Amino acid sequence: MFTVLNQTLLCLCFPVSHSQITRLYSRFHSLDKGENGALSREDFQRIPELAINPLGDRIINAFFPEGEDQVNFRGFMRTLAHFRPVEDNEKNKDPTSGEPLNSRANKLLFAFRLYDLDRDDKISRDELLQVRESCLMSRL
Repeated sequence: MFTVLNQTLLCLCFPVSHSQITRLYSRFHSLDKGENGALSREDFQRIPELAINPLGDRIINAFFPEGEDQVNFRGFMRTLAHFRPVEDNEKNKDPTSGEPLNSRANKLLFAFRLYDLDRDDKISRDELLQVRESCLMSRL
């Protein structure tokens, strides 16, 4: 159950408005075909924009921590926060948790991880070629 308390807590953790959280929760709920309060990879694969994106699988994988096969609403919000525009992060900065998720540094790290397939903190030549091939194949 999504309560006002949950919504308020999310507003404190992520720089979004109550109305944005409500819209995102509605989208989350519509994607949750299992109606269990969590999304699976299959739920994300039903999104047409991700299905045609050459990096779609990598974007989907970004929502799932290592070894997890479902993501709850808080995890969904946490990943989406990387896509928010960079704003004056000094006012959104929480001294206890470091930089906001939509800071330039965190956006760069998020993008880097999309390309680092083997998670060795390096982008190898083969990983870069795989991305290039995916992009080229999507144009055919």
